Amino acid sequence: MTGGQFDYGLLRSVGAGVFISAAVEIRRPNLVSVGSHVAVDSGFYCTVVAELGDYIHVGPYVTAIGGEGSALSMSHFTTIGAGSRLVCGSDEFLGHGLVGSAVPDAYRDNVHLSTVALAMFASLGTNVVVHPGVTLAQGSVVGSCSLVVQDTEPWTIYHGIPARPVCERPREKMIAAAKALGYL
Repeated sequence: MTGGQFDYGLLRSVGAGVFISAAVEIRRPNLVSVGSHVAVDSGFYCTVVAELGDYIHVGPYVTAIGGEGSALSMSHFTTIGAGSRLVCGSDEFLGHGLVGSAVPDAYRDNVHLSTVALAMFASLGTNVVVHPGVTLAQGSVVGSCSLVVQDTEPWTIYHGIPARPVCERPREKMIAAAKALGYL
């Protein structure tokens, strides 16, 4: 950590215009790639392989867990609101063995390792929980305090426990702006 920012030299790759707070814990920084124009706020806790595209914001106290066999993939123009939890991998808790990462593999419950993915323009509100293997489709948004247990549909706004579609999300201005920046 240097000058209030994370040591970018620890990361697999990092683009231009990046700010990552010194007050983050990235367990395997050598497995994390960060694009350009990215902001990662204080309290981010990450134990997974992570690929962050361009123009991304990760709010304060976001958690991405599941270990090195799991991943977080954030495409360009995505955001994760404060306090959200992305469970990229987890024990199944079905009684096939003991639960917990400290248990030797021979005695462990089945473990579901996966990727949580945010497609371009997808966003999570504050305090959203996302289960393993979920993909947030292009332009989908999940409202605060929701629980996402299955993939979302493109350009749809979701809310609730479990998250359910509420309405369609307008896309024209976002697509035009991305084109102007050379992304579409």
